[in-house]
Amino acid sequence: MTYLASFRVDGMPKAQPRARAFARRFGNKFSARVYDPGTAEGWKAAVVAAARSHRPASPLEGAICFDVDLFFARPKSLCRRRDPDGPIAHLAKPDRDNCEKALLDALKQDGWFRDDSQVCDGRVRKFYAAKDGRPGAQITVREMAREEIA
Repeated sequence: MTYLASFRVDGMPKAQPRARAFARRFGNKFSARVYDPGTAEGWKAAVVAAARSHRPASPLEGAICFDVDLFFARPKSLCRRRDPDGPIAHLAKPDRDNCEKALLDALKQDGWFRDDSQVCDGRVRKFYAAKDGRPGAQITVREMAREEIA
């Protein structure tokens, strides 16, 4: 039987930040430093907290299907009476692949799978939340059966 978990994370979705670098001059020489700005740490902690009760007993070993719907806070300019009540496509930054990376990093660190390279199928969609909705993410993680891969 394949493993399946589906859960919701409340909060504003964040993208995985890129590593930043800077150089310092020390006399005639330069020293480069690389650091992670860490702006997604709060979001990653919320993901781990919501996912904790669904985590498999041991890390998933095979191919994984990862589906996520991201819901961003709707700006006031899209809350007019003529705007649709339900979710609307989110066409602005952050990029969906960077949002997915933050989610996969959080789940990997929590022990869901050995490496995020195991994710070989799935879909990531971005929306503004419904007018009465909350920002967050709906995540489904599924271990794929051998028949699905062949």
